[in-house]
Amino acid sequence: MATDISTPLNMPDFSGLDLDFDIIDCHHHLFDLQAVHYPWLSDEPEAHFLLGDYEALKRNYLPADFRRDAGHLRVVKTVHVEAEADRGGQVEETRWLAGLMAREGLPDAIVAHAWLNRPESAAVLAAQAAFPAVRGIRSKPRTSPTAAARDQVRGKASSMQDPAWREGLGRLREHGLSWDLRVPYWHLTEAAEVCALYPDLAIVVEHTGLAWDRGEDGLAEWRRGMAALAAMEHVHLKISELGLAGAPWDYDDNCRVVRQAIELFGFGRCMFASNFPVAGLRIGYVEQVSAIAHMIRDCSLTERAALFHDTAKRFYRL
Repeated sequence: MATDISTPLNMPDFSGLDLDFDIIDCHHHLFDLQAVHYPWLSDEPEAHFLLGDYEALKRNYLPADFRRDAGHLRVVKTVHVEAEADRGGQVEETRWLAGLMAREGLPDAIVAHAWLNRPESAAVLAAQAAFPAVRGIRSKPRTSPTAAARDQVRGKASSMQDPAWREGLGRLREHGLSWDLRVPYWHLTEAAEVCALYPDLAIVVEHTGLAWDRGEDGLAEWRRGMAALAAMEHVHLKISELGLAGAPWDYDDNCRVVRQAIELFGFGRCMFASNFPVAGLRIGYVEQVSAIAHMIRDCSLTERAALFHDTAKRFYRL
């Protein structure tokens, strides 16, 4: 019998848990398959999707869907992170989102996309920055699909060692934009080398550093990379997307990762992010917030406010 990976494991009793606090969700996605072309949702499936099978995501996901998932929680503001729209229409996704904001009042800010090392990169970056709601850029560097293959991409075009890519990353500063850094754990140490080049660039590591290998060796490498990143004050962290491909969302396993990550970065540089609707393949929105709030139930109200609201407000200038 196949294992049900859509139901979280080891969830504690949340009765009596205080969820009466403001939340800024600093990482979610919205899809309109008729208005925007998303190749990964409409065309060929992505071969190495972080949670494996994602057939359930191939539908529209609009503000009403987000608000339904958030339920009774007090989500006061949100940040939309680019949703892998057709790279030939990077600005078109941002334009669609700007219209959605005007009509729906959600999201409140945008992390857009621009390639960093192409002839048109400067022009695309300037076009994205012209939208008042754009606060940052997510541009994923070239990475390997597995830890074993990590060295096969080192130094290649669009890798983190590519001089043109590094120069393009530095260009974000000209527009006052931040960088959303998304690489798997086996590239975190390389990412720290890049972050050190630009101490005046606001950077946030996505998805808790993508600790995909929960064995002791994998977690040890994740911690080394996270420690290198956390040593730089301009680098922040999103406590988000703790799900694993082929496995259910496990409270005990994820609690260890969350607690260690916060210990490294501190509450003042950590921010909650839902990664919905993607994270919904493994856990409900309210369940996710409840689980993370439970993981830090011994912290102060000030620390909880930093994680769920204040850090994101400051970082994304909300």
